[in-house]
Amino acid sequence: MYCYHNPMGEVSIESHSHQKAQFLYTEGGLVYVKNELEEFYLPARHFMWIPPGVEHAIFPSSPKVVMRNLYFPVQKNDKAFYFQPGIYPVNDMLLQLLLFTESWNGDILPQDQEKFPIAVAFKVLLPQISNTPVLLNLPVARDERLKRVTHLLRKDLSKNRSIAEIAQQFSISERTLHRLFKKDMNISFIRYYTLLRIFTAIEYIIEGKYTIAEIALMVGYASLPSFSNTFTKIVGKRPTEYYKSNYISSLSKV
Repeated sequence: MYCYHNPMGEVSIESHSHQKAQFLYTEGGLVYVKNELEEFYLPARHFMWIPPGVEHAIFPSSPKVVMRNLYFPVQKNDKAFYFQPGIYPVNDMLLQLLLFTESWNGDILPQDQEKFPIAVAFKVLLPQISNTPVLLNLPVARDERLKRVTHLLRKDLSKNRSIAEIAQQFSISERTLHRLFKKDMNISFIRYYTLLRIFTAIEYIIEGKYTIAEIALMVGYASLPSFSNTFTKIVGKRPTEYYKSNYISSLSKV
């Protein structure tokens, strides 16, 4: 096993893969984890499990981001959990184990009598306390037309664009655009647009620079109750509650 804690700064990690599975936990901001098919939004107080051999790139949203990584070997007869990428909330027990690993760095071998049993227990506990992944991921467009469409949507979310407006701008029919989203990304236009807005709102909330009302307008919601209700349905918490989680207390010393 291998352990690595580090401040990311503004450094992005280009696409790569590992022979071991990766447990990735972050503090201080949002981390984007991207592969050819999906883009994951990893917020604080959550972890991402990345199976071995999965190509991925990592992009921090802020120079304040700190990553905590544990790399585990995965065997063929291990549980299905270990072979699927996913984002999960971190409970207090897992936070305490992370605190315990804070001084670890490098290989953790069987002869490390104090560390090894805890590292093994950490891996064993993950599927038991991580029953359902949080759906904080968006599919990545492969069709060149959709790449241009999704780029436009991301460019300025404060403008509430309809599918009719988008279709007209790109000189295609609404029906064709609907089909492109379903065929290329297996998601509807409305669902993609809604998730993109809410995931961007998460980043703004974490930044702590704006009020909830300001964020609602920044991601295209004229109605604060509508934004709050949509956010709650997707994230499971109201926007005002989202950033009230407790983080690992020693991070301020990193």
